Amino acid sequence: MTGRTVPETAPDSLAGFTVGVTATRRREEFGALLQRRGARVVSAPAIRLVPLEQDGDLLDATRLALAAPIDDVVITTGVGFRGWMAAAEGWGLSGELAERLTGARLLTRGPKARGAVRAAGLSDHWTPATESCDEVKEYLLAQDLGGRRIAVQLHGEPLAGFVADLRRAGAEVIEVPVYRWLPYRDTSPLRRLVNQAVTGAVDAVAFTSAPAVLAMLREARARGQEEALLGAFSGGVVAACVGPVTAHPLVERGVPTLQPERSRLGALARALARHLPEFGVARVTAGGHRLEIRGHAVVVDGELRPLPPAPMAVLKRLADKPGHVVARAELRLVLPGSPARESAEHAVEMAVTRLRRALGPPGIVETVVKRGYRLAVR
Repeated sequence: MTGRTVPETAPDSLAGFTVGVTATRRREEFGALLQRRGARVVSAPAIRLVPLEQDGDLLDATRLALAAPIDDVVITTGVGFRGWMAAAEGWGLSGELAERLTGARLLTRGPKARGAVRAAGLSDHWTPATESCDEVKEYLLAQDLGGRRIAVQLHGEPLAGFVADLRRAGAEVIEVPVYRWLPYRDTSPLRRLVNQAVTGAVDAVAFTSAPAVLAMLREARARGQEEALLGAFSGGVVAACVGPVTAHPLVERGVPTLQPERSRLGALARALARHLPEFGVARVTAGGHRLEIRGHAVVVDGELRPLPPAPMAVLKRLADKPGHVVARAELRLVLPGSPARESAEHAVEMAVTRLRRALGPPGIVETVVKRGYRLAVR
């Protein structure tokens, strides 16, 4: 699934699936997009944006940029560029900065950055088709950079490799730290989401920025769960990223990602609505009834039936080998909380009873005396 793009002509049903959302900005909007398609949304903001209008690093970088003509300016984000212009205005430097930018080639990473440049009354020179910093770097390295002054507006994380490659090519690079990403103040929702991903309690985790990916990996690492989290993303939990820049920290770790054709929230929601019903569903016919087993619900003959965690865990285990008998001792191990041995048999019986009641039609789950349970698959 690495690098796989999903057409936007997607079905609109996420009913029965749970999606973790790590976004901070526009998280309500994105969550609403998923909920309108039927998804259960788990909100776990991973990061917060800290503007640097009062930060000495930004002021120093701005003064350095004003000290001499600039040949190229790499603008990575629209919000960052607007923040830089607003900070310069507060310092009384907006006129000088606009003059410097007018005389430079403005390379915008994507349409949002390009839109911010044009809204400021400036002209953009070039935008890569991939919205990737790597393509911007290759565009610059294909030219003679000896002696050129290049300002690079950072987007919350250092672009160490990007800057180093330009300097090795002979350019003078001015790093412009317009804002920083910091961990969200309350990390408990993200901590819970890490656990839910590791245990398969969510079907997908959606990321809208690379710093959010890094924040979740750091949280998992702090709890000794990083490898388990990466394993979950390589297994049954979809890592859905709004674009290649966001996906990069996972891709470089060999983790498959789901990406829409266009780097937009709406396109990401549509990509999930296409992918999860197609690939995140186990389909089986048992007792003469068609079952589609989703994240927290099962569709029985076209009717969606939500299931509590314990019955769902039992159903998923039975569906791993349709028609085969699964012993009670094995089913006990998949129950949430793994009940103590003395209460295990009763817990399994209760979960199966609740499962049968939730499924509706009789005969889907069969009891095999003294052995266990099975789906009634011919």
